[in-house]
Amino acid sequence: MAATATEPRRTSVLGVPVDVCADVCEAALALRQRGGGQIVTLNAEMTMAAKADPALGAAVASAALVIPDGAGVVWALGRQGFRVRRSPGIELARDLLGHAAAHGWRVALVGGSPAVMDQLTARLRQELPGLQLVLCAHGYQSAEAWPALEQQLVGARPDLVLVALGVPRQETWIQQLPGRRGGLWMGVGGSFDVWAGVKKRAPTWIGALQIEWLYRLVQEPSRWRRMLALPAFAWAVLRQG
Repeated sequence: MAATATEPRRTSVLGVPVDVCADVCEAALALRQRGGGQIVTLNAEMTMAAKADPALGAAVASAALVIPDGAGVVWALGRQGFRVRRSPGIELARDLLGHAAAHGWRVALVGGSPAVMDQLTARLRQELPGLQLVLCAHGYQSAEAWPALEQQLVGARPDLVLVALGVPRQETWIQQLPGRRGGLWMGVGGSFDVWAGVKKRAPTWIGALQIEWLYRLVQEPSRWRRMLALPAFAWAVLRQG
């Protein structure tokens, strides 16, 4: 079973929504033409978190486009008969930045540390000269600063907003943002760190072997508790049949 590039077919993995489409970038661009919405990149870890956290579960369920970011989700979809490719969110986000630069989109970046945001914006302006950045705000704002920042963001009328606040905060923040309308709004996790040159993404061959989770664990041993969600996810999918 398959869906066309611009008409995703919504299904679910362990009760968590996910969309099947031939080309996630084409699906995202089609979403922008229809008025925009929130994009979620779903992997096994987030699937289990969404089942345990009602706020995250609600954010995923209400998202306009949920792409299969992780190998575990692709595997689970394959067991349902869907032929899909893993679609890393970091690649979709970068493709959208390229499209934004070429088509005059208004782009906003929110998240990361102050140093990472400085390095990121400098690199993007060099690599994508046509990129129109209307707001760039690091994620370490004080609680008092967020309401004004949110008003400024909504007032900037962005066509694309990339948010690097980590799961689940980035997803729930986007969903609950007062006045959000139009444009594409997407949580991008640690993408800012990679694009800024602070962290390295797993080599292509590791991605091909679908063991990117192991590379991340070696880089960040503190993630081991979160990684326990992976065998729990696999077992739940197998039990489901």
